Amino acid sequence: MTRVTATKRSTPGAPRAGGGRRRPDHGAWFLVLPALIPILVLSVGPLLYGILLAFTDSQSGRTRPTQWIGALNFRDLLHDTLFWESFRIGLVWAVGVTVPQFLLALGLALLLNQELRLRWLARALAIIPWAMPEVVVGVMWRLVYNPDAGVLNETLRDLGLGDGRDWLSGLGTALPAVIVVGIWAGMPTTTVALLAGLQNTPRELHEAAAVDGAGAWRRFRTVTWPALRPVALAMVALNLIWNFNSFALVYVLTSGGPGGRTRLPMLFAYEEAFRYGQFGYAAAMGCVMVAVISVLLALFLVGRLRAGDDT
Repeated sequence: MTRVTATKRSTPGAPRAGGGRRRPDHGAWFLVLPALIPILVLSVGPLLYGILLAFTDSQSGRTRPTQWIGALNFRDLLHDTLFWESFRIGLVWAVGVTVPQFLLALGLALLLNQELRLRWLARALAIIPWAMPEVVVGVMWRLVYNPDAGVLNETLRDLGLGDGRDWLSGLGTALPAVIVVGIWAGMPTTTVALLAGLQNTPRELHEAAAVDGAGAWRRFRTVTWPALRPVALAMVALNLIWNFNSFALVYVLTSGGPGGRTRLPMLFAYEEAFRYGQFGYAAAMGCVMVAVISVLLALFLVGRLRAGDDT
C-alpha cells in the first residue's frame, strides 16, 4: 500500500506560520515626516506657488485683485530679446565656469592624491574658498579688481604691462573677470569629490599597470579615468546646474552690468520682480529656468541609467 503525501504551498496573502499576515508598517511615515515636512513647506510649496503666479498679472503695489491671464506672460517672454540675451549669457557663464573648473580641479585632485610632504596642509588650503560665503568672495574679488589700488592692476604696473584697467566695468572684460571668480570659488567642491573618487581606486591596479610598462598617461586613461568617470559626470552635471542658477556672486561683483553683459537669468528675474514689481512675469521666467534645469537633470539621469546598463 502506497501512501501519497501532499505538500501545502503557501499562497499569497496566506497567514504565516509564526503569526498573522504581514501588514504595512504605517508607523514608518512618522519617521519620514520630520524630513518631509520642511521639503514640502520650503521647496515644493513655493515652487507650486511660483508656477501658479506665472499665469497671473501679479504686480507690487496694486490696488485691484490679481487676475488670471493664462499663458500671456509666457507669450510675452517668447518675444523678450533681453531675457533670451540673458539666457545666452547664462549658458556662456555656466559652461565657461564648469569646464575649466573641472579640468583644474582634476589636476589639483591628482596632485593632492600623491604622497607629498605637508599634504594635509595643502588639502586644507585647497578648500578655503569653499568655507567662504559668496558675498565675502565677491567683496574680496572686487578689491582685487579695483582699478585704482587693486592687487591685479598693481601687479601689472609693477611688471610694466600697462597702467591697469577697470576689469568689472569694461564691456569686454566684465564677463571673463566674473568667470575667473566663479572658477576659483567652485573648485574646492569639485576637487574634494574627485579626490574621494581617486582614493577609492584600488592602488593594486596602478601597480599592475606600472609593472606591465604603462606610463602615467596610459595608467590614467585605462585605470584612473574609468573608476573616476561616474563621479566626474555627476560633478559636471551638478556644477552646470548650480552655475546656471548663480545669483549672489555675480550680483555682488557687477549687479548684472555693465550694459547687461553679466546679467544672468536669475538676475534678470530678480530685477523684474523686486525692482520693477512684475511678480507674474518674473515667475514665468522662473518656470522657464526650472524647465531647462529639469531637462538637463533628465539627460544626466538617462545617461547614468544607460551607463549602469552597459556595466
